[in-house]
Amino acid sequence: MNLSEIETFLTIVNTKSITRTADLLFLSQPTVSHRLTSLENELGFPLVIRNKGHKQVELTTKGEDFIAIAERWMALWKETVELKRNQETLLLTIGCTDSLNIAIFSPLYDSLLNENSTLDLSIQSHHSSELYGLLGEHNIDIGFVYHKLHYKNIITEKLFEEKLYLIQSETPAVPNAKIHTDELDPSLELFLSWDDNYQIWHDRWFSSVSRPHIAADTILLLDRLWKKPGNWMIAPVSVILELSHYRRLFISELKNQPPNRVCYKIKHRYPKSTSKRAVELFENALDEYLKNSDFDIPIGRIWDRSSSL
Repeated sequence: MNLSEIETFLTIVNTKSITRTADLLFLSQPTVSHRLTSLENELGFPLVIRNKGHKQVELTTKGEDFIAIAERWMALWKETVELKRNQETLLLTIGCTDSLNIAIFSPLYDSLLNENSTLDLSIQSHHSSELYGLLGEHNIDIGFVYHKLHYKNIITEKLFEEKLYLIQSETPAVPNAKIHTDELDPSLELFLSWDDNYQIWHDRWFSSVSRPHIAADTILLLDRLWKKPGNWMIAPVSVILELSHYRRLFISELKNQPPNRVCYKIKHRYPKSTSKRAVELFENALDEYLKNSDFDIPIGRIWDRSSSL
C-alpha cells in the first residue's frame, strides 16, 4: 500500500464516485481506477462492487471494514510527516462553529497563546457536520459542535449547554421581561439557526409563510446588518455576551422557551501521538475557563455593557 492508493480509496468512500474523486484529486478516471485496482490486488480482496451503469460506487463488506484501517494508515503517515517538524513547538488544530469561536473561545485562545510560547494554534470554522468529517480524517485534532452525530472512531462528549433569550435594541418594540413569540413581528427578525432542535422549535412557533428580515450564518454579519430599531433576535447566552460588546440590548425571557443549545466536544478514538500533549494542554485550560464563565443576564432592562468597555 502507498499513500496515493489510500488517499484515492478514502476519497472514493467520501464521494461515492470515481468521476468526482478524479476531479478532486486532479487525476484522470483511468488513473483512479488503476490505483483502486492496485490496492485491491495487494490486499487480495475487492473493495468496491463494480456495477455497470451505476453512478454511485458501492463498497463491499470488506471495503467497509477497510475504511477504519485506511484512516489509521493515513493518520500514521501524517504523524510521520509531523515528526520532521520542530519538536520544540506544539501544534493544535481546532475545529469549531463560527459562533463558538467568536463568542466563547476567542478569549481562551488569547490566554493560551500568551501563557504558552511553545504552542501554535490552527483554528478552523466549519458547520458541525463538516467537523465530524475533518476529525475522522485527522485534519483537526479536536472539535466542538452543536449536533450529536454518530461517526465511527469519533468520541462525542457533552461539554455545556446554554439558555436562549430574546434580544432587542435599546428601543424595544415589546419592552417586557417575559414575551411570547406571538407578540413579535416576524418580518423584523434576525435569524441564525443555532442547532437542529432550535430550528424545529422555530418552525413550530413561526408561520411557514413568514420569513425573517435577515437570515445569516455568522453572528458578526447579523450584528453589522442590525439597523432597524425594531429588529430582534433569539440567541444563546454566549452570543448575547458577545453582542453586548457592540450595542445596548434589551433582554427578555420567552414564555414559550426554546430548548437549550448543547455543545459537544469531539475527539478521535485513535488520536495522533504528535498532538496528544497539545490536546491535553487545551482541555485543561478549557475546563478552567468554563468554570469561570458563569454570567448573569439582566432581564427586562437595557444592558449597557458596551459603554463600559
